[in-house]
Amino acid sequence: MSELVTGDAVVLGLRPARLPSRALALAIDLVVVWIVFILVSIGLAIATATLDEAASAAIVVATFLLVLVGGPIAVETLSHGRSLGKLACGLRVVRDDGGPIRFRHALVRGAMGVVEIQMTLGVFACIASLVSARGRRLGDVFAGTLVVRERVSAGRGIAVPPPPPWLVGRFAGLDLSAVPDELWLAIRQYLTRMHQLDAEVGLSMAERLAGELAVRTGVPVPPGVPAAAYLAGVVNERQARDARRVFPAAQADPRGQGAMGVGSVPVGVGPATAVSPVAPGATVSPVAPLVPAAPVEPGTPEAEEPGGRKPGTGFAPPA
Repeated sequence: MSELVTGDAVVLGLRPARLPSRALALAIDLVVVWIVFILVSIGLAIATATLDEAASAAIVVATFLLVLVGGPIAVETLSHGRSLGKLACGLRVVRDDGGPIRFRHALVRGAMGVVEIQMTLGVFACIASLVSARGRRLGDVFAGTLVVRERVSAGRGIAVPPPPPWLVGRFAGLDLSAVPDELWLAIRQYLTRMHQLDAEVGLSMAERLAGELAVRTGVPVPPGVPAAAYLAGVVNERQARDARRVFPAAQADPRGQGAMGVGSVPVGVGPATAVSPVAPGATVSPVAPLVPAAPVEPGTPEAEEPGGRKPGTGFAPPA
């Protein structure tokens, strides 16, 4: 199995799609698109039979752009990276950090696809995919995307740990627009492997990532909050925002936070996660409110589970 590895030798639990599966998905998409193009062209030719040659040529060019170029872009944008061929082959297009693609990603992929797939019969795309360690074609490189396999064993996945309850909703006002995908990816990889690192190395990495994140957001790390817990809280906030964009039907509470439980955001919604993406519109059972009615301070009876055990988040409360 080919996996993604960071510069810190941390393995990311995404499985990039290889050339055979991508070629099959592409072939299905091309067959569907060309059938639609031919049918639309025949209909327009009949409807515009009385027009002159210049008008007919303009209509043909417009049809080509709208169907063969605009069609795949619209499908990938609306389906969050799952065209008909990718759906049949169990593939999905995601950002480099594992999050759902947006219109700009689909636009770059579609524009490059005209050159490296349709004008060259897929030769450039095949060569680029074979050369790339992650099977990416040129459109993926320029768009910052990756095609991954979503039909993988759930037992092999590693989820991002949820933040401590006393940090849930605390970072709702942060501006996360300036945080690059590369930093999100590094944070996600640290959180999923932090218990496998040496204590001193893990602490140093967490403080470095927290410092970079604080610089990007313009807000310093809150005093008394451990760096790892701060990272988990901000990642959870970003996942909640992506979830509200991808799942419009998700209910929001009066403070504007989604009703999905902590740590229950599906893969492909926020920073990369280790299990397969959930189809847009799927029902997600809430586990707990994202924003508690009142902050629960560590050490209080409310912060303990029945039986006197602390809730397992993987983070120690501040001293």
